[in-house]
This record gives sequence, structure tokens and C-alpha cells, in this order.
Amino acid sequence: MGIDKETKAQLMSEYGRHEGDTGSPEVQIALLSNRITYLTEHLRTHKYDESSRRGLLKLVGQRRQLLNYLRRKDYRRYVALTDRLNIRRKA
Repeated sequence: MGIDKETKAQLMSEYGRHEGDTGSPEVQIALLSNRITYLTEHLRTHKYDESSRRGLLKLVGQRRQLLNYLRRKDYRRYVALTDRLNIRRKA
């Protein structure tokens, strides 16, 4: 299940650093968080869907790598983004 165009455009405009920004870590993390939320709700209903569970774990790992990158490069942006998306972070 992909993300619809309207939701993707809304997330890109909300978290993007400039017009048409698709590659900044903030946008990528926001898009991954949206998919993670969707898959989490899906797995609450379909708890034996192992292929979706594996996909969810891959998405969480990818988001973690991007968060680590952002934390290394610009800690203020990292803190601001994790606060906006309600993502738990290490101290």
C-alpha cells in the first residue's frame, strides 16, 4: 500500500525545507513515519501478516538510520523533528 498523492504533497510541504523538497531527511522521515503508522494499525487488525511485519521492521530501521544521520549533522533539526513527529529519542 503506497501513500496517496495528497497526503504525500501535504507532508512534503509541511516538513520540506523549500518548495518541491523531496530528499531532505525531514521529509523522508515524515513519509516513513506516516507509512509506519499505517502498517502498525494494519498489524493490530491482521496480527498474523508476517510479510507486512517484516516490511514494517525494514521501514523502522530505515527511519532510524535517517534519524541518526540527522542527529550527527544537525542536532537542533533532529530535536525539532522528533518533537513534531512524537518520536522517542535517546538522550
